[in-house]
Amino acid sequence: MRDDDEFDPENDGTRRTRWSGLVGVSVGRLWKRTVRTKSGRIVATTGAVALTIALLIVVTGIALALADGGTVTDTDADVQIAPEESGTLSAVDGVEGPRLGETNERAEAIGSQDGVDHASPMLVEPVKLEPTVEDGDPQTILLVGIVPDDEPRTVGGLPTAGLEPGDTHYNDGNYDGPQRGEIVLSEAAADRLEAGPDDEIDVAGSQFSEDALTPSVTVRAVETAGDGDDETPIALVHASELQTVAGADNGQLADQVLVWGDSEAATAAADDAYSDAAIESTGGTDPSSLFGDGLAFATSLLALIVGVAICASFVATTAGMTVNEDRRMLAVLESVGFPTHSRLLIIAVSTLLTTLGGALLGIVLGVGGIYVVNAVAGATVAPGAVAHVHPVFVPYAVLVALVSGLVAVPYPLAVAARTSVLEEVGR
Repeated sequence: MRDDDEFDPENDGTRRTRWSGLVGVSVGRLWKRTVRTKSGRIVATTGAVALTIALLIVVTGIALALADGGTVTDTDADVQIAPEESGTLSAVDGVEGPRLGETNERAEAIGSQDGVDHASPMLVEPVKLEPTVEDGDPQTILLVGIVPDDEPRTVGGLPTAGLEPGDTHYNDGNYDGPQRGEIVLSEAAADRLEAGPDDEIDVAGSQFSEDALTPSVTVRAVETAGDGDDETPIALVHASELQTVAGADNGQLADQVLVWGDSEAATAAADDAYSDAAIESTGGTDPSSLFGDGLAFATSLLALIVGVAICASFVATTAGMTVNEDRRMLAVLESVGFPTHSRLLIIAVSTLLTTLGGALLGIVLGVGGIYVVNAVAGATVAPGAVAHVHPVFVPYAVLVALVSGLVAVPYPLAVAARTSVLEEVGR
């Protein structure tokens, strides 16, 4: 039987009250250290975690773009057909991957099936275009070749309505028909070329064929990219004309075949035409694609391991140093009746909260870093986005930070557990 005035932290109040009280003490202690005293290590820990998480998000975004093939995927097509185990054209390194063959012929066959409204090959190729200003340097534009029809479609985030329906240059297996010479520019591409509607633009050649002699093209429209991408210079042209420029006319090569219509009918027709290809319904960037690309998966896994290692080691070191400085405070808590597990809980919660704060800051920095990387790459070496952002990055970053905190927390707990009231009183 205890006196009414005796404080017994083990028995007073409910378990929920005790837990909320300990968490409150942890938050208050952390806040006081941050805004009043000894905030240097907390700021350093938060900053280190934030930078590590930001780097993790950027690298994972690059890996996701690599897994997706680095091509423009914003389309309203119902089904996409792509080569199995490949990503069409990588905007990261500018190297071709496997492509589909006989795409013009098979797209026509797919489009003739019941339930299919339209089918078109899609070829993505970096091509150098001459700006309209005199003495301007050729600019690399990401051209997307498609076969438009009478219905408004969206490919690469741009509407196809500006192009004449059909593809007259392709003529029953031959590329000897008349060329339309039309192009629809995104605003970013128009800015690079300083071009507007009805301007004539000379084609300097593709990225892989510097000496390609091709006719000029006429700007039919300048459009805003439907996905809000105002950095990637992209343009739409007729598929067969781009195949001729890129040297993909031998074999009717394309990166994908897009199919519009009933999803089931389109999938069945696609499977009949390309039984060995990857056939999937269109949608946004799919993080699961990382597991289907060996290089992308290895890159993201390495970033994860390094991120956890750096976060855990830095958090453990700084948290241990902080606890060592707080031995007197821990001794005071012990002297007023806080048991060992309560004191350790305060240390653990404070450490995890610091890590979580760094993770939230790192998410903001990481997303901003992806936009910066895309802007720099688009202005220098890559015509397309080299990194993708996905909402799943938010819980992923928080989870990585919490795992890092859990890996790091045993060290400061061990330091705290060795604290003795008698030793601190004698100091």
